[in-house]
Amino acid sequence: MAMPGSQKPEKNESEIDLLALVMVIWRARILLFISLVVGVLLGAFVILRATPLYEANSLLQLEERASNLALPSAMQDMLAGGGTAAALIETETEILRSRMVLGDAVRELGLVISAEPEPFPILGKLPARLGLSGEGWFKAYEHGNEGIIVAAMSAPEELSAEEFVLTNLGGGAYGLKMHDGRELQGRVGDELKDAQSGLVLKIGDLIGPEGRRFILRHSSVAAAVRDIQERLTIGGAGRNAKLLRVSYRDVSPRQAELVLAAITRSYVGQNIGRSAAEADNSLKFIEEQLPIAQTAVVQAQQEMNAYQQSQQSVDVTYETRSLLDKAAELEGKLNELALQEEDLKKRFTVNHPTYQQLLDARRTLQSQLSEIREVTATLPETQKEIFNLSRNLEVAAEVYTQLLNRAQELRVVRASTVGSVRVIDVAYATNRQVTPKVQQTIAIAAILGLIIGIGIAFLRHFLRQGIRGGEDIEALGLPVFGTITYSDDVAGHRSRRGDLPIHALESPQDLTIEAMRSLRTSLHFGMLDHSSKMLLVTSTAPGAGKSFTSINLAVIAAEAGQRVVVVDADLRRGYLRRYVKQPKNAVGLAEYLSGQATLEQIVLPGPTPNMAVICSGRYPPNPSELLMRAEFEQMIEALNREFDLVIVDSPPVLAVTDPVIMSRYAGATLLVVRHMETVRGEIEAAQRAFEIAGNKITGAVLNGYKQSEVSSYGGGQYYYYNYRYSYKSDADR
Repeated sequence: MAMPGSQKPEKNESEIDLLALVMVIWRARILLFISLVVGVLLGAFVILRATPLYEANSLLQLEERASNLALPSAMQDMLAGGGTAAALIETETEILRSRMVLGDAVRELGLVISAEPEPFPILGKLPARLGLSGEGWFKAYEHGNEGIIVAAMSAPEELSAEEFVLTNLGGGAYGLKMHDGRELQGRVGDELKDAQSGLVLKIGDLIGPEGRRFILRHSSVAAAVRDIQERLTIGGAGRNAKLLRVSYRDVSPRQAELVLAAITRSYVGQNIGRSAAEADNSLKFIEEQLPIAQTAVVQAQQEMNAYQQSQQSVDVTYETRSLLDKAAELEGKLNELALQEEDLKKRFTVNHPTYQQLLDARRTLQSQLSEIREVTATLPETQKEIFNLSRNLEVAAEVYTQLLNRAQELRVVRASTVGSVRVIDVAYATNRQVTPKVQQTIAIAAILGLIIGIGIAFLRHFLRQGIRGGEDIEALGLPVFGTITYSDDVAGHRSRRGDLPIHALESPQDLTIEAMRSLRTSLHFGMLDHSSKMLLVTSTAPGAGKSFTSINLAVIAAEAGQRVVVVDADLRRGYLRRYVKQPKNAVGLAEYLSGQATLEQIVLPGPTPNMAVICSGRYPPNPSELLMRAEFEQMIEALNREFDLVIVDSPPVLAVTDPVIMSRYAGATLLVVRHMETVRGEIEAAQRAFEIAGNKITGAVLNGYKQSEVSSYGGGQYYYYNYRYSYKSDADR
């Protein structure tokens, strides 16, 4: 039978009770505090073990074209142009991160070589940050009082991914452990060569105590470039501003400045080289043509002189001279068009209008030159030959002069090119570390600690959901004889030492005792038809409150006029003697069952009239065997004749078999269920234990009921089995 009570309104299971969630968090406040402290400590550990990084910054300006110098317009056209701000910044960013630019910086500073002290396993930089001195086995690792300078190091490409361990042997000597396990020895300042692997090493300086180890690497240029790319940050300075903010991070502020300065130098250099590339290409072509043109002039002069000497003719007529000058002019223009065509080929296709205009001009000049050749064909043979030779000489001289002038112009253009990038702020780094960020790391660690703590609280809450009310017990086929409310005054009785107060005597008006009176009434009517007056009180696990229920129920029944005896049948950890202020060695049930005492000797007067108590006695080595003796049955029969109610406080049923043995003589078996702690699976297991022995549990009492905890749980069924009970003698009680 269930205790009557107010009917709670049905609650939609899909609703989220925010107050219930807050209560779950509040009850786990100690766990949250611990997780917060652990999170902060872990954050501090991460900060201390991390390698501090420093940042160097630089600001670059991107210009659309080079400075407008006082050059001819034709030469200005040869200078570089630009584009929109967004496209320009994106393009220049990729160029700045390219292997071409970063590779030059790597080669300039020798960044393929790295040497650093061997850090502590797990602890990392923590000992060095704390300033600890290294002794014994720990002296091999980094403590902050060591240093190394690698003057030179070279290794084959196949060793680029290998690590070499260098150990300071003291006195300027060192040992080098190779990748294949071999040990080499060298001295500071001397070159160490390994013919087998091809490694060449020269240490410039070695600082630190004897035994300190360093990790050396000789990576490839590509690997060093990838490392720089990971530490390099490039971004625009504004939406429409053609500025680049470049930053680089390193373990040393000085090294960060050096690397960033080398990167900017390489970038500016390639930018200038790119701007002058067109002039360089044209100049290269002209310089290749100059020797040919000079040879042509010399050869034409020699032919002219030879013919004049042979013909003893040194001059031509005025008309012939005019034709000659006209022909030389046309030949010069054609040669100039040929030079322009070489430039146009690099910019446009043949179908481009500019290219077509050049072809039309060349056809016109060739037509005029053909007309002059037709006129000169009618001249006398001597004048004709002198005309041709003079024309060849003047044309060759004109071509050579044009090439010289063009080469000089291109040299001026190349020298005048300053590029489209200007360094506004040179690389600069402060001594303020940028990582790890102390406040941010601590805050994140604290938040993560709280989140983990809340997660554990909710996980524990939802995985360990015990019996929430009488309806959960009745769903298992057990009637509920009573619900005993939770009381702070009796919480933790079991963990106390010495004598214990009886709550029914100390606070008779407490709601918990009122619930006991209701339980007494329910049991009275529930046991009317039973021949045995024995009430067996048990539980599924320790801590459910069966001993508290037994002694207080006995007091309530005695105060109602019943003659009651309460028997402590827990021969392993029984502590009812503490409620009646009896010593450990007080005779009790164990002495009676073993024949060492009579029933009259073990029945002690209770704390209230009409009540008697039988303690457990000294803990025996064979409690189950003693309970199976005929003396126990005889004792129950004698107590049934003398008392109106015999309450037997037994051990937990899932821990030992004693309750099942004693249930054969009981008129009723009462299972004490702890609110929100005893789970459904434990009750089912207890039922099966009694059913196997041919008995059953009469009913249950819900103990320690908390209304505040009931509201924090949703609907649903929870199955949880736990048979890992430890039930040994409590010698200290």
